[in-house]
Amino acid sequence: MRQVRPKKFLGQHFLTDLGIAQDIADTVDACPDLPVLEVGPGMGVMTQFLVRKPRLVKVVEIDFESVAYLREHFPALEDNIIEDDFLKMHLDRTFDGGQFVLTGNYPYNISSQIFFKMLDNKDLIPCCTGMIQKEVAERITASPGSKTYGILSVLLQAWYDVEYLFTVHEHVFNPPPKVKSAVIRMTRNDVEDLGCDEVLFKRVVKTTFNQRRKTLRNNIRPLLKDIDNVRLQQGLSEVDHTDFLTQEVFNLRPEQLSVEQFVELTRSVSQHYNI
Repeated sequence: MRQVRPKKFLGQHFLTDLGIAQDIADTVDACPDLPVLEVGPGMGVMTQFLVRKPRLVKVVEIDFESVAYLREHFPALEDNIIEDDFLKMHLDRTFDGGQFVLTGNYPYNISSQIFFKMLDNKDLIPCCTGMIQKEVAERITASPGSKTYGILSVLLQAWYDVEYLFTVHEHVFNPPPKVKSAVIRMTRNDVEDLGCDEVLFKRVVKTTFNQRRKTLRNNIRPLLKDIDNVRLQQGLSEVDHTDFLTQEVFNLRPEQLSVEQFVELTRSVSQHYNI
């Protein structure tokens, strides 16, 4: 069977350097004794190194041509090739409810969505490795105060220790992307409970970064107004924000807050509104 034709609408850029492919595959070794789920294996450039490891490997691929190629070239993997959209999968069924390592050469156009899905299944995924766009990798691993520090940084670092491992240049792909790539690893930290409402935490983070150039005093107001509207619908009086918004933290911009400060901010909002 001839090689698979890369499809732009799927964000496919096939890695051609076997040395780099092995280096990426070897990132899962930091999380031993767990099965591996590879997202978007394409023609199996990483898969060939993953299947040599003494652990169960499954792959999920949405491209029918890639699935046919994998079935022909990796017959031993036949029962573990999942033809599906990763974003629509029920991950609790993948390994019968057991934990696993997530890895892959992730499509650029859905990498953020993949990590949001990982967060929704963080108890199943204690380790995630793989290759993404360099800009996204820098965003994920950014520290407070950085211009690249944002929603992904806060939400992922709340639950995972993140590492930027190495950069991958454009010329080792077919077709070459217009940007550099990077390999990262995320390992679940010891946090079991943020100490605040997780749903509200996500809302606070996303709301504040929607207008990142403004101070929290201004960019959190849409969230407070939403809460007030709910209170009014419940027959409760509207709350005056004045005292609540004079605390020192509200003079900061969202990129200046650590994960811990976002947790405290969420807790303050929750306590102030008794929600």
